[in-house]
Amino acid sequence: MDESTPSAQIFREIDAVTIVEIVAIVLATVALIVLMQRALNWLGRRLHGKRRHLTLAMVPLLRLLIGVAAITLIVPLIIEPSLQNMIALLGALGIAIGFALKDYVSSLIAGIVAIGEKPYRNGDWVRIGEHYGEVTHVGMRTIDMMTTDDDRITIPHSRIWTDSIVNANNGEPRLQCIADFYLHPDHDAARASEILRDIALTSPYTHLDSRIRVTVREKPWGTHYKLRAYPVDGAQQFRFITDLTVRGKAQLQRAGFRFAATATIADTGMA
Repeated sequence: MDESTPSAQIFREIDAVTIVEIVAIVLATVALIVLMQRALNWLGRRLHGKRRHLTLAMVPLLRLLIGVAAITLIVPLIIEPSLQNMIALLGALGIAIGFALKDYVSSLIAGIVAIGEKPYRNGDWVRIGEHYGEVTHVGMRTIDMMTTDDDRITIPHSRIWTDSIVNANNGEPRLQCIADFYLHPDHDAARASEILRDIALTSPYTHLDSRIRVTVREKPWGTHYKLRAYPVDGAQQFRFITDLTVRGKAQLQRAGFRFAATATIADTGMA
């Protein structure tokens, strides 16, 4: 190869000694990572509480540092360490990192947009994709949500480009809750609506200054009632819906109402 070509200027001549050194560095790196992980996992199993979590959290950080150190040792064995070569290497590395971090940058830009447009705020109950919960933190790149199952979910702001953001209270202290009831179509709808409205009025969770509504929609298999009301605190929404559902069902049964049941197709045994 002509020594004046760019590749000859950038890369060193690889001989047997260089290959042995690279293999030795790789093997030492793998061995060090394995020993480090086993040691910290062994130590973490013998610790408790916060110290255990801190010890286990060190594993990925130390693994990254060991990998960076290995790359730092290998690169000078392959590339001629000159200013021109370092500029070319860093330029190529910058382009690669730019492609790798495009989603990260997209989330940062979306975070700036979210701060301005306010599709969610701390304390809002939102649905993003399949996740529903309370926003507990709005960062520059992500938001933290606490779900109804008490799980913490971190969601990048970039989801606002692709997903609909359903905000249940939009910065307000009031949050509408809906309890569903399905009744047999042969009944007194006005009486059923009155019973459900009374159920909401007598709930200990109801915010009485907010409007209570009962909406009715006829279905082929029955009548669908939606009892809409607001709890005193949005965090009580699930206890509120449970209270409305349990007491509403019991009261409707005591009043002689029948609940809807969809027809089932009997198994004929035919293939």
